[in-house]
Amino acid sequence: MAKGDIKKVVLAYSGGLDTSIILKWLQTTYGCEVVTFTADLGQGEELGPAREKALRAGIKPYNIFIEDLREEFVRDYVFPMFRANTVYEGQYLLGTSIARPLIAKKQIEIARKVGADAVCHGATGKGNDQVRFELTYYALEPSIKIIAPWREWTFKGREELLAFAREHQITIAKDKEGESPFSVDANLLHSSSEGKVLEDPAKEAPSIVYQRTISPLDAPDKATDVTIGFERGDAVSIDGQKLSPAALLAKLNDLGKANGIGRLDLVENRFVGMKSRGVYETPGGTILLVAHRAIESITLDRGAAHLKDEVMPRYAELIYNGFWFAPERDMLQALIDKSQEHVDGDVRLKLYKGNVMVTGRESANSLYSSTLVTFEDDRGAYDQKDAAGFIRLNALRLRTLGARNSKLKRDK
Repeated sequence: MAKGDIKKVVLAYSGGLDTSIILKWLQTTYGCEVVTFTADLGQGEELGPAREKALRAGIKPYNIFIEDLREEFVRDYVFPMFRANTVYEGQYLLGTSIARPLIAKKQIEIARKVGADAVCHGATGKGNDQVRFELTYYALEPSIKIIAPWREWTFKGREELLAFAREHQITIAKDKEGESPFSVDANLLHSSSEGKVLEDPAKEAPSIVYQRTISPLDAPDKATDVTIGFERGDAVSIDGQKLSPAALLAKLNDLGKANGIGRLDLVENRFVGMKSRGVYETPGGTILLVAHRAIESITLDRGAAHLKDEVMPRYAELIYNGFWFAPERDMLQALIDKSQEHVDGDVRLKLYKGNVMVTGRESANSLYSSTLVTFEDDRGAYDQKDAAGFIRLNALRLRTLGARNSKLKRDK
């Protein structure tokens, strides 16, 4: 993009070293007005310094946006995803993936508000986040201009980036002077660590990687009992106490952390085509997934439950690849939400040394019938003789195939 094409840009800005460099790079490269947007998604960091750093970089106070998105994040993104029991490639709970569409949506809203003609993100050209941000930008504002510095600038390595920072008097924390041992992304759902010491999948991750959980080996020798209440597929209470979505997830995070729950060392397939190794910590989400499947086990019809399990991988892939605002994701969400109409009740769990164990589940909408399943007198609720005809009908095609195959063998 030629210099002068951009008049005003909204930057997704954390206040960290990389986005501080990007901010100054935008000013020096494009000569444009920069608007900063910092999202509080529960990453656990003080966001006040981001405002101060933006001011020191010459950003006008009216061009600095900091928004607390924790409730919206959990209510409108995390919970809808968990209604589907969503995991990518069988393990990953999509903590980074699900945050990107919300950040990008807010950037577009701010761009409209301030009359910006461009948006900017700090994702690298090798990762998935560039795709997630930009697909959302284009879905919500098709004509928006996008600046992706990592795909544009000419810095050849971290030392050149640091030299640029020193040249422009950008504060560099002491731990940033050397090479960072790994990169971290965090929000209320999870933290993820990638790169550097984690790039060799054969080597065990060092203990310093883990920030949100204690080791299961160090967890208490006594189990923690917890009851989670659900309404229409969403968790609404812990041990009988009603909580907002963000407060509930934060409480589950505390319980998971204390019991060493939610660690995952994963090699995944990125959308851009390469494999990457990451270490994820999702303590509250891991508990929530087990509890949600437990309440569904007694409230969902078999056909509905199995259909959900069939579409889930496709739904997970859409989120992972950045298609949150695509029509097919909306269509699948409608199906998933319909399935949750009667998913109400309580699930009792024991948390112990990295494990989440279901100990009970109950619901006023339960489809579980003790009369039907009992080995004792079922009072005529189920005639076992009916099973013979059921089996013979289901075996009809198998009997037909068997008869043909036996004939073929005899005729040889």
